[in-house]
Amino acid sequence: MFAAERRQVILELVRSNGAVSLRELARIVQTSEVTVRRDLRQLAAEGLLARRHGGAVATNRTSYEPSCTEKAKVAGAQKEAIAALAAELVSPGDSVALGPGTTTQALARRLTRTGELTVVTNSLLVAQIIAQAPGVEVLMPGGTLRASIFATVGSAAEAGLAQLRVRHAFLSGNGLTAARGLSTPNPAVAGADRALAAAAEQVVVLADSTKIGSDAMVQTIPPEQIHRLVTDEAADPAELDGLRAAGAEIGLAAISNS
Repeated sequence: MFAAERRQVILELVRSNGAVSLRELARIVQTSEVTVRRDLRQLAAEGLLARRHGGAVATNRTSYEPSCTEKAKVAGAQKEAIAALAAELVSPGDSVALGPGTTTQALARRLTRTGELTVVTNSLLVAQIIAQAPGVEVLMPGGTLRASIFATVGSAAEAGLAQLRVRHAFLSGNGLTAARGLSTPNPAVAGADRALAAAAEQVVVLADSTKIGSDAMVQTIPPEQIHRLVTDEAADPAELDGLRAAGAEIGLAAISNS
């Protein structure tokens, strides 16, 4: 594991759990405590976490919004597997909505092979990927550009999405729990995601296992509004049971070892 990837995993673990011991971090990332201590020193210098004796604690973890670059470094294999499984839900001629996120970008790459589609998205990155596919029509709402995730948000975006109807809305997020559902650090992003969900017959959440059991500041949609969750096999079984009890179908993507 490269240093940048290792530090991102450490950061996600600390943010997800609030506090993690040095020994536990070393065990999970499979390196020495000396190396992890050096990683924590670097992450603390960047203001991303706070060091404590024997470990680290999160700083304002529920309101922190990671950038696209940060998110792209986490769980890449899981996201690709999730995208492959989610793509099976889409058929030629469908109309679908894709929210912003690195997992939905992976799905967009898969959908370029599907054929004729109408894709609604407020993500510039998703639109850039899918617009290159033959037979695909892309609809984008206006609004205010949120530079950290390259997506339009705000009242204009929500109003534009309110006029549309699609078969599936594929949403990502920063956290997903059985108790609270899907969540994100930013109210404007949550508002746009809710508008995407409201436009769909079925809401499909794409969330790798690092997000399952984590919570962010703003609730996007409650668990009972999630029709399907596509995640990977490492997801917390207790959280998955809770989401099933709330009515969600669960799809588990297998990670290829090749």
